[in-house]
Amino acid sequence: MKRTNLLLFAAVSLTACGACAAAINPQYKQLAGPPSEFDAMKPVATGAATITSKSALVPIRLTGDVKQGRSWTGTLPVENGRARFMVFSGNGSPLQVELRDPDGKPMQVSRNSASAATRAVLGNEAASFPGDSYSLDSLRNGQWKITVRANDPRASDRGYLLMEGDATNRLVSYPAAGHQWVGQKIQIEAELSHVGANGTNLLGKGTGTMLRASLRVTAPDGSQQTYPMFDDGRHGDSLANDGVYGGEFLATQAGNYLAQVQTESIGSNGQRQLRTAEHIIPVVAQTLALRPSEQALGLAASAGRVEISLPATDKSSQGHYRAYAEVWGTGANGKPVPIAWISGMTERSGNGLPLGLDERWIARANAHAPYELRNVRIEDPDSFVSLASATRIPLSLPALPQRMAVPAAPDEAMTMGPRPAAPPVHTMGTGSRLLLVHGYCSSLVWPASQFSNAAVFSDPNQNRTNDQFARLILAFGSSWRDYGIVAHSQGGLASLHLYTYYWSGLDYVTSGSRLIQSVGSPYQGTNLAGVLASIGSWFGVGCGSNADLTYSGAQAWLSGIPTANRAKVNYYTTSFANSSWFFNYCNMGAEMVLDDPNDGVTEYVNDQLPGGINRGHTYGECHTTNMRDPAQYLDSSRNATMNANAAR
Repeated sequence: MKRTNLLLFAAVSLTACGACAAAINPQYKQLAGPPSEFDAMKPVATGAATITSKSALVPIRLTGDVKQGRSWTGTLPVENGRARFMVFSGNGSPLQVELRDPDGKPMQVSRNSASAATRAVLGNEAASFPGDSYSLDSLRNGQWKITVRANDPRASDRGYLLMEGDATNRLVSYPAAGHQWVGQKIQIEAELSHVGANGTNLLGKGTGTMLRASLRVTAPDGSQQTYPMFDDGRHGDSLANDGVYGGEFLATQAGNYLAQVQTESIGSNGQRQLRTAEHIIPVVAQTLALRPSEQALGLAASAGRVEISLPATDKSSQGHYRAYAEVWGTGANGKPVPIAWISGMTERSGNGLPLGLDERWIARANAHAPYELRNVRIEDPDSFVSLASATRIPLSLPALPQRMAVPAAPDEAMTMGPRPAAPPVHTMGTGSRLLLVHGYCSSLVWPASQFSNAAVFSDPNQNRTNDQFARLILAFGSSWRDYGIVAHSQGGLASLHLYTYYWSGLDYVTSGSRLIQSVGSPYQGTNLAGVLASIGSWFGVGCGSNADLTYSGAQAWLSGIPTANRAKVNYYTTSFANSSWFFNYCNMGAEMVLDDPNDGVTEYVNDQLPGGINRGHTYGECHTTNMRDPAQYLDSSRNATMNANAAR
């Protein structure tokens, strides 16, 4: 069995590498939808994708001490009679922990004691960090002193302390409104929250007292700086003295910034607490601008279609963008009438950025001139950060034929544009396959022997945006005429992205009922993305930061995915097995960060794809190997079901 899998992987991975290296010329879909979807396609509102943190991630640096060793001493608040924490070193070397209670009395803890500590790993596969996990009960509430010591001279001088607090008292944090451009100030807001006995979530004043708040920022080049946060109404916070704190920093370079909110407060229970929130903030160079005073031109592109050129000035050679606009016209009563939204990937052509529109949308709305575009936005295709926007742009369209047949429901040509004649511009092979796709910073996960007529996509241990990931799948899949996909983790997001924006083998399948199937995909992001990126940045290891996997990044991506496209995804979720006699978790470290139920990497609530087809939840399976329960992708029964129903 193992030998067969190895041979299959060797054959397919060579094909994958060749395809990934080959130049492709993808054909963009010309997306459109009815006015009833305007709200669903709006960008994410400020504060809509918040981090609600019950934990604190504290960087530590070991220095020489009186015992002629190296150590770090800090505070470990005990809020509810227990302490849950993990200690990491930069190179995985074991670190010793010493505790003293609020009166200074020492407490002996040992990483070799099964009742107190266990060796554990936070994260999955190449994006994982080994450490020691401690779980101590029946402790006195108050400020405990913790000393982390390295007795091994080979141990790194850098480490991290991850601690969990009382889950009813949290830190709520989110990026404030503003442009994420080089040369602009980036603002982060934070406030305290408390979950009452009746489940009511209270924010701001009355939930505790903020003693200190700061913003620790790591720039794309690795440089670090800490900024104070204020409740004065002048630093991105709302009003002065309303319990909302704001901090800001100047973005001087393009790339992902790691912005960690660090707070010390007194909770609603009267106990002192530490909380942090780890944000990944993508910043882009603002090299594109719309010319809203200039008319957008719609020229006949083919029978029944027009190409609308968004008037834009582009000073970069980036290549392509994600664009969106609402098309409005004038009704029989002389009042404005909504016609459709149009969207898709686009690249510069002539003096603008083209988007396609089927003229039947205009006939369907019974609209005529004058026309205009509203709520136009052009976004970076990797981060979905807005590069340019305009509330209104006048639009010139050619006259419609006097008689035009309009279907009762929009057809494919209306919602995705004209289907390319096979083969598309990108090289298309022959035959059908089921593509088995892994996730972020991962490699081989699917047992290929459990799937028939399958090919294994392999891009091992890499960090890709959804768009980059989708293009790699497109290149790999060009070996066949058509295919369906079974994906794990981020592979699910990348597969949906591929189907939404690019013509591919997904559009040519002729058998099977399920086009895309996924397991454990964080369609609405995971809080673990920022935590792992912060640890990796401090240690100089790991796969790097991925903004698409954060709460805010995933929501920004989803805001451009039409409901009809989401319905092409059949997804499964899992979580740890419930047990009354054993700790309920997949991964002890992840449990300190995530809410239940979770699979050790993603939370059940954020695994949901609104508009997708939920095929069920399984208890007793975790995100990947090296967790408490079996890996979710090794479930032979579910794999058999996915194999039997997969499109090929």
